Amino acid sequence: MSWELIDWSIIGPAMVAGLLVLSTHVPLGQEVLKRGIIFIDLAIAQVAGLGVIAAVALGWEAHGWAVPVAAVTAALVASAGLNWTEKRWPNSQEPIIGVLFVLAATGSILLLAENPHGGEHLKDLLVGQILWSTWGSLLPIGILYAVLLTVWLLFRDRIGQIGFYITFALAVTASVQIVGVYLVFASLIIPAMASRRMGGRVRLTAGYMIGAVSYLAGILASAMFDLPTGAVTVWVMAFIGTICGFIIGHSVQRKTNLGA
Repeated sequence: MSWELIDWSIIGPAMVAGLLVLSTHVPLGQEVLKRGIIFIDLAIAQVAGLGVIAAVALGWEAHGWAVPVAAVTAALVASAGLNWTEKRWPNSQEPIIGVLFVLAATGSILLLAENPHGGEHLKDLLVGQILWSTWGSLLPIGILYAVLLTVWLLFRDRIGQIGFYITFALAVTASVQIVGVYLVFASLIIPAMASRRMGGRVRLTAGYMIGAVSYLAGILASAMFDLPTGAVTVWVMAFIGTICGFIIGHSVQRKTNLGA
């Protein structure tokens, strides 16, 4: 453990990357809980990752435009399919999402089976490379998130179910390539779960605060202990989310009792 390992030129962009992810994932996570489709984020994230792996397996340039286009296309196709199944078999949507996740995960493993660096690629997909974030790489993602957040906050009642799936797919696809599948899931679900007993804008603010503190603490802890940033941040977010959830729940219950 050493404070000397903390390099703010690396941690600064990583923290901003986390805040950008939270900007869309906190409100979308609350919608996911409302709809009762908890594992859609894991499924879409894994499908987007499958798109990345498929593009690389086809020999496309890893840092070119073809790879993110493949990821977005895969996520949008999966989202369109889930929109279709939700209309026809709403009671089976969660199992369908689970099957989609398993297929995408095992598909990634199959595509990487002959790749000598397959294990490393799979690890990067799951836990992300948030410490590799740069100010230049965050600019287009920030613009995308600003557009998506504006659309969601101002027009979500107009864009309907298909609009939700498209917004979700685009946000998750961009996030997977920054923070990985695990942190995408954590960023969507943990702040939303911890603040679920609150209402309106207060709940949204609480979700943002829980996520932001978790990212900062996780990134700092990973730097100090020289541990994988994505994995550490997931654990830190789970811990902070649990504590905040208990505090919020106790506070709401106390106000309810006083009001009675």
